Amino acid sequence: MHLSALVVASLASTCLSAPSANVEQQPIGASEPNSIGSTWTRELISLHRHLISTESISGNEYDVGQWLSDHLKHDGWTIETQKVNNDSSRLNILAYPGKVRNADLLISSHIDTVPPFYPYKIHSNDSETIISGRGSVDAKASVAAQIIATKKLLAEKKLKPDDVALLYVVGEEVHGDGMRAANALELTPKTIIFGEPTEGKLAAGHKGMLGFTLNAFGKAAHSGYPWLGRSANEVLVQALSALMKLSLELPKSDKYGSTTINIGKIEGGVAGNVVAQNASAQIAIRIAAGTPDEIGKRVHKAIKAATDEFKTPGHEDEDMYEIVFAGKGYAPVDIDHDVDGFGTITVNYGTDIPNLDKLDGQKRYLYGPGSILVAHSDHEAITLSDLKTAVQDYEKLILHSLS
Repeated sequence: MHLSALVVASLASTCLSAPSANVEQQPIGASEPNSIGSTWTRELISLHRHLISTESISGNEYDVGQWLSDHLKHDGWTIETQKVNNDSSRLNILAYPGKVRNADLLISSHIDTVPPFYPYKIHSNDSETIISGRGSVDAKASVAAQIIATKKLLAEKKLKPDDVALLYVVGEEVHGDGMRAANALELTPKTIIFGEPTEGKLAAGHKGMLGFTLNAFGKAAHSGYPWLGRSANEVLVQALSALMKLSLELPKSDKYGSTTINIGKIEGGVAGNVVAQNASAQIAIRIAAGTPDEIGKRVHKAIKAATDEFKTPGHEDEDMYEIVFAGKGYAPVDIDHDVDGFGTITVNYGTDIPNLDKLDGQKRYLYGPGSILVAHSDHEAITLSDLKTAVQDYEKLILHSLS
């Protein structure tokens, strides 16, 4: 049986509630292989559509979490919600189909996205059905495929209800506060399958991360008399130049390549004719080797050396900058990838894996459909065939984890 426009039309008759945003519905190409069965394919498309259509930019995840909770509860799952940072509008979701909340297998991903919101669209060309919209890859594709794979195995009696639980968290795209909060749930699974876009391969690891804000302090003055002040912008520029030179000297590894520095956001001053009193930059370092502590010390040393020239007699102890680290950061993360039949990949982005405390002997896998190269962009999209393949691959990972 081939998919056709009837697949999209049939979504309106499913048990799922209407999406929270306008959805452009177009026919699905008849050339799509029906690898997981038409019923499961329809449910997969519908679930994926509703997740994307419900805007869930980090900090605004309540609606999508509530919808997903209701959907799983309708299927008979037990739902526990957890406030994040004591905020009742930001909820992690723990769901389990049996009586055991602390199952041997935990399947997890995140339900927040980066801004801005892009609406759901689906269209077909001669060979593919393409689904786009914010979160269509990162990471609502993983969420939808994980749920369908789990439900399919339960329906086929290949998975026992007490063997598995799902954990979907908020805040991954910002500081990982959702997953860090999940440590309080005191879950002790033997295996965790995390979902992020890995191009349908198992990730063997990802780079570490150290993020910080660099604040520069000056003294305001009229731009016609700059010697009466000190430009925070000049202090900042000098410090950033030193960091760019430092990036060429930071540790490398065969597995993860080079440690990189990204200057993501710069602000400073109030007007072109005023010597800037304040300036700042937000910076992210992707660590290929070494520890955040080691690299943080090198950052301090480079910035201090670069800004010493701005000290004036009698003001040697005056603060010209401060470095505010966004947490402790983490070193490169090695991930289990010992499952036959999967290709492997290393990725440069961060995940929630280091935010969840690891138990001795615990196995951790990272897999998901779609490419990180289109995630966070205005052309984020995934093919239906990749989404369906992910269901099959998650089934393999689930069965491997419990074997």
